[in-house]
Amino acid sequence: MTIRLGTRGSRLARVQSEGVAAALRALGADVELLTIKTSGDRLAQVALADFGGKALFVKEIEEALLGGRADMGVHSLKDMPAILPAGLCLAAYPRREDPRDVLLTRGGETLRDLRHGAVVGTSSLRRRVMLLSHRPDLRIEPIRGNVDTRLRKLAAGDYDALVMARAGLRRLGLEPVSARPLPAHDFLPAVGQGILGIEARESDRALLELLSGLDHTETRVRAEAERAFLARLGAGCHTAVAGLARLEGDALTVDGWVASVDGRTVLSAAVSGPSATARLLGEKLADELLARGARAVLEETR
Repeated sequence: MTIRLGTRGSRLARVQSEGVAAALRALGADVELLTIKTSGDRLAQVALADFGGKALFVKEIEEALLGGRADMGVHSLKDMPAILPAGLCLAAYPRREDPRDVLLTRGGETLRDLRHGAVVGTSSLRRRVMLLSHRPDLRIEPIRGNVDTRLRKLAAGDYDALVMARAGLRRLGLEPVSARPLPAHDFLPAVGQGILGIEARESDRALLELLSGLDHTETRVRAEAERAFLARLGAGCHTAVAGLARLEGDALTVDGWVASVDGRTVLSAAVSGPSATARLLGEKLADELLARGARAVLEETR
């Protein structure tokens, strides 16, 4: 039996999917990549918030799974909505890559070194608020396109700097020596950043058993805590939300952050507890922020 793996067509998506396919082949499976163009790919020059958000990077792949045209899909977890369609599940989480953001410039400057009024490219509301909290003089301009396209725009001088996820750059082997990782305590990453989510049908028991061989326990614990936080908040692409779970031994700490689009309201909190309660901890963190005003912030941005 051949396993049909649904993937987006971008170079990063294919590299990620090829890595998963290679791991499955090592387990004796026959895997065929099925390239699926998503709505997010077709609208590559439009701001995410203008056409429905990051869910459109996974919608067509999920439709292929539900329709039987694909058996599994590989996604960047940060692109996935907190709630999955009925009948689908996240069957495995391979080991997490570095979840931090990085600052990319032509000369290797740090955030502090950037000239006054420098133009920084990002379409993330989260990154926009965080950047302006440290450097209110910066001009934050939207940027879309794949990793290669963004790097070409930086090299051409369209932007003085970019902020991107380190995980994607590393998986592509494109992280320059001048890249400056941004500390997570100042720039809390997006929920699920650096994690791949392998999606499949809940009814496909044989495939789920095979995929369990790719699951990394620590990454699963962290992913479940972060996604529970996101689901309880009810946050979407129109909101500035961040979350990161850290595991030390059996102790799990989950940090969360919610901000208004203008950055005037910023709420943050952290909870800790045993790793076996990962989902409960994520929900507890969301409840704390909601009680402190996050609900009003989220409603306003919607």
